[in-house]
Amino acid sequence: MAGIHITDIEAAINWWREREPSPDGISLCPPLRALAEVYALMVYYHEQECDEHSMPAAAKQAWLAWYDTLPDTPCIAICSTSQGDDVCKGCGRDFGEVQFWPEMSPAEKRATWRRITLQGSAWRFNRYAERAREDKKPVPPSDS
Repeated sequence: MAGIHITDIEAAINWWREREPSPDGISLCPPLRALAEVYALMVYYHEQECDEHSMPAAAKQAWLAWYDTLPDTPCIAICSTSQGDDVCKGCGRDFGEVQFWPEMSPAEKRATWRRITLQGSAWRFNRYAERAREDKKPVPPSDS
């Protein structure tokens, strides 16, 4: 059973704050309030993860709305697991994570993303970082 890391809750809170800012600096939109309650409990109890299955429905829906804005897979189309490696040199996922990615829950996918990002050893973070960029800017036409 995967947990949703507190940094993902923070990122979702910040996403909602930008999306639906407080009109008076005090009140919060309902999705943001739901996430803030979960976040406050996690801080109070010194928890790093929230169980995805016992998370309140409103908070989970708010988190999933943020999650849907992220790239789904860390794949950069250089898969060394197909060549027999236990861990893909391109994205950093192990063979099971690559194979069962479509069946993984959002929290399981985020846990994998967190691990490979913290490790930072996959080619997506160094050698082929340009392939991993989400905000690819169009190349202006040349004047030739």
